Amino acid sequence: MPCIRQILEEKEKKILSPYATLSSKTKGRLFPEPECPLRLAFQRDRDRILHSKAFRRLKHKTQVFLSPTGDHYRTRLTHTLEVAQIARTISRALALNEDLTEAIALGHDLGHTPFGHAGEEVLNEIVPGGFSHNEQSLRIVDYLERGGRGLNLTHEVRDGILKHSKGRGEIIPTKPEHTAITLEGQVVRVADIIAYISHDVEDAIRGGIIREEEIPKRCQKILGNSHSRRINTMVSSTIKKTLENNMRLSIDEEVLGAMIELREFLFERVYYSPQVLKDFAKAKRVIKDLYFRFLDDKALFVNEIGKPLGNDPKERIVCDFIAGMTDRYILNLYKHLFLPKPWMVL
Repeated sequence: MPCIRQILEEKEKKILSPYATLSSKTKGRLFPEPECPLRLAFQRDRDRILHSKAFRRLKHKTQVFLSPTGDHYRTRLTHTLEVAQIARTISRALALNEDLTEAIALGHDLGHTPFGHAGEEVLNEIVPGGFSHNEQSLRIVDYLERGGRGLNLTHEVRDGILKHSKGRGEIIPTKPEHTAITLEGQVVRVADIIAYISHDVEDAIRGGIIREEEIPKRCQKILGNSHSRRINTMVSSTIKKTLENNMRLSIDEEVLGAMIELREFLFERVYYSPQVLKDFAKAKRVIKDLYFRFLDDKALFVNEIGKPLGNDPKERIVCDFIAGMTDRYILNLYKHLFLPKPWMVL
């Protein structure tokens, strides 16, 4: 039987752009291991992420609204899937490596905390050495998954996960240390921003935080006045401008300006709105109380967390445990540890 992987590697060489990252040219894994006879290296990474526990937990983690009960609000998982779809559309049009693109997209938010950025902010404040979700995503795939063995992903996927978009940073970074080494990784960064500035608008309208007519007129004119039109405009602009600039990832200046304006609108009117901040303040209290309770209560630490995987400080181990929790898990645990139980004896 011929080696399917080698056949697929040869196929990549024929059909992908010279700017694409070939599976056969990967810089390798943290720990050498035999190649799969069926799957390409980046395809294998994508499968490992998809089957990981951290990926499954994303379905119950906040995107914008804490523990939403409505069926149609985004969670961290649905956001991740939308990023992967957008990134693959761009990569396919540019003849890039879709397996690499999808692996990075599926893994980029694995390190997100419960309660979204509220959880990230409070852990960054209280944990020695700080906390950021992109670094935690890398820690998960390198170390925490599979009982401390990690997923042993390729260098290119790990780099893309670490350097995906963050906060109000540049949409297309100018500093090399913030730029993914592959064009596929750079595409995921842009796809992440395209996804959230469009779907967070839709969710904020559904949640009554903003109204459609309050979206800046310039953004509506340039990007469109619906979720699908906004995405189509931003994706089309990215593909067209990148091809015009000899495969240097680019976005039309007018569209890029509208994206930045829409993102600023979201920060001011949604992410920092009184309605959202009110719940975020409560969420931060939950995480802070649990963090210090685990540090102070040895019996609870052992019972809930178990034997540490390595020689990390206790603070980092507790941080890993809390960061991995889903919204509903942490709320149930908090209720169990801090709230009085009703007296049931009749």
